[in-house]
Amino acid sequence: MLFVHFFYKKSLHSSNIYDILHIEHTFYKGKGVDKNEHTNYNVEEQKCMSENEDKKAKRHQEDLERLRGFRPIDDTFMRGLFKENIPLAELVLQIITGKSDLKLLKCETQADMKRVTGARSICLDAYAEDSTGKKYDIEVQREDKGGDPHRARYHSSMMDIENLDETQDCKDLPDTYVIFITENDYYKAEKPIYIIQNMNLTLNQPFDDGTHILYVNGEYRDDTDIGKLMHDFNCTSPDEMHFELLAEKTRYLKENPKGVSEMCKVMEDLRNESYAEGQAEGREQQAKDTAIRMNKKGRSVEEIADCIDFDAEIVRKWLSPLN
Repeated sequence: MLFVHFFYKKSLHSSNIYDILHIEHTFYKGKGVDKNEHTNYNVEEQKCMSENEDKKAKRHQEDLERLRGFRPIDDTFMRGLFKENIPLAELVLQIITGKSDLKLLKCETQADMKRVTGARSICLDAYAEDSTGKKYDIEVQREDKGGDPHRARYHSSMMDIENLDETQDCKDLPDTYVIFITENDYYKAEKPIYIIQNMNLTLNQPFDDGTHILYVNGEYRDDTDIGKLMHDFNCTSPDEMHFELLAEKTRYLKENPKGVSEMCKVMEDLRNESYAEGQAEGREQQAKDTAIRMNKKGRSVEEIADCIDFDAEIVRKWLSPLN
C-alpha cells in the first residue's frame, strides 16, 4: 500500500508519465517481480478472498436455516441444550428414571471416552453424575441403526472403563445408566420406556451388576410427564413445549443473538471435528496399507509399528487376517 501511495504522489509532480512507469518498472525488477505478474497475483488473491467470504456467508445462512428446524432430539441441538445446563439434564433424568429426588452434580456434553489403546472411541451426547455417584449417558438416536443393542452394550462397557482406575477394586464401579432416546419406537411395542438389565436366568433374578440400559420411545405421547417430554423433544418451536426449562433454553438458542451465535459455533465445531476425523481416517488407512506392504517384505510387527508410528497391537490386528 505504501508503494502504491508513493507513486501516486510522484505522478502529481512529474511532467512525464514515462518517468513514473520507468521508476515503477525498475522497482519491481529490482525486487525480482514482474509488475504484471504482481498485479495478476493481487487480483487472484482478492478474488480468492472474496470467494471465501461468499462461502462463509452462504454457510452461515445455511446454518441459520438448519437452526430453525432443529429439535431437542437432534444431537447437534442437544449439544447446545445440555451444555452447562444441569437443571435441564436433571429434569430429563428425573422423568425418565422416575426418581423425583435425583440431583446432579455435573453434566457435560460430547464427553470423549477412550482409555484403551486401539479401541474405538465414543463421544457421549450428555454425560452426567448424580449425588450418589451414579453415572448417566444420555443419547439421542434419530435412526434405528443407532439404537442397536450392541451399541448400547459398548457405551456401557466404555463407561465402566472410564470409571475404574488401576488401583480400584471392581466393586468400586458405580451404577451406570445408558439412555437411548430414539426418534422411533425401537421395539415397536408402544411402551414409553423399555428397561434392560442383566439377569441370572437360572434363578430368574436380577444380576445386580449395576448396569442399566433404557430405551425411551420418542413416538410416545400422552398426558404423563414422559409423554409430554417426548412431545417437547420433537418440537421445533419453544411455544409448543410443555416444560418451561426446555422451552426457555430452546428460545435462547434460536432467538437470542448470543444463543444463535453459540449454536453456529457448535455447528462449525462439528464440521471441523468431522474434517479432522476424515483426515485421521485417511492417515490410518495409509498407515495400514504401508504396514501390509512392509509385512509382505518380511518386516516384523515391531519394526512396522515403529516406522508408521502406530501401536504394535493395532498393527498386529491389521495383519492377523493375512498371516
